[in-house]
Amino acid sequence: MSQAALAIDLGGTKASFAIIDSAGAIRSRSKRPSHEGGTALSFDTLVASAADTVRSAGLAWADVRAAGVVVPGIYNPATGRAWAPNLWGCDEVPLLDELRPRFPVPVVVDSDRSGYVLGEAWQGVARGCTDVVFLAVGTGIGAGILSHGCLVRGSGGIAGAVGWFALDPRWRDEYGRMGSFEAEAAGPALARRFGAASAEDVAEAARGGDPTARRAVDETVEWLAMGVANLVSALNPQVVVLGGGLMQAADLFLEPVRHAVRRWAQPLAAPQCRIELTRLGEDAALFGAARLALLEETP
Repeated sequence: MSQAALAIDLGGTKASFAIIDSAGAIRSRSKRPSHEGGTALSFDTLVASAADTVRSAGLAWADVRAAGVVVPGIYNPATGRAWAPNLWGCDEVPLLDELRPRFPVPVVVDSDRSGYVLGEAWQGVARGCTDVVFLAVGTGIGAGILSHGCLVRGSGGIAGAVGWFALDPRWRDEYGRMGSFEAEAAGPALARRFGAASAEDVAEAARGGDPTARRAVDETVEWLAMGVANLVSALNPQVVVLGGGLMQAADLFLEPVRHAVRRWAQPLAAPQCRIELTRLGEDAALFGAARLALLEETP
């Protein structure tokens, strides 16, 4: 008989909830804004929304094995505290201590990047693989890392902050705010190179044949490939999964990145690694949260 898990993805703009069983079937799901009146959802409101999702699946709390929660930013498994500026400002929040007394089931918390990589390795394009990197490229850049089937979190939950890869010795002030890789390869960098309001505008112009937009894409591809190559060389994964907002333009990025990574990466590691587009998209974090809950993978 399938077990059920409650999955919660606390995004910066929306909170997503789902009941997912051990076969990977979504039994119910819901969304709501993650802020009300300019502040993040209260923990009591969060639990109420979770309870509604459980009921929508035709279940009671007694039917739920555990709740898995993933958050944007940094989650320290040693302290149970989360640093998520888009939700709670720059102060660390004792997230696990706040949630555990409110839920009638065990609670497991991790970063959203851990959720992404677990989700893709469980039900996505990296299914069955034990050594996987999920690289989320949107307004920022971060990576979820699975090594020999285990999440790589680091001593303080910061592992995967690969936007801080140092790729350029020509120092710029923004490197000190977000890191060289993120400053050069994330969506805002693409928009900056073309002088556009968004990465989507550049992608549309590039598809239309605009030569300046094409050059902006090509330059961003090279930076992105350098960062991916560093991950391939350092971690020797079976798969690097590319996701995030910039990959809405995968038709412009995926094949060029694959080609350029072969030039930059360690020559034995590169052919051992597939570079793939996310299969689960936004749902990767939800599936990862469910996987955390089903395994009760507490540190």
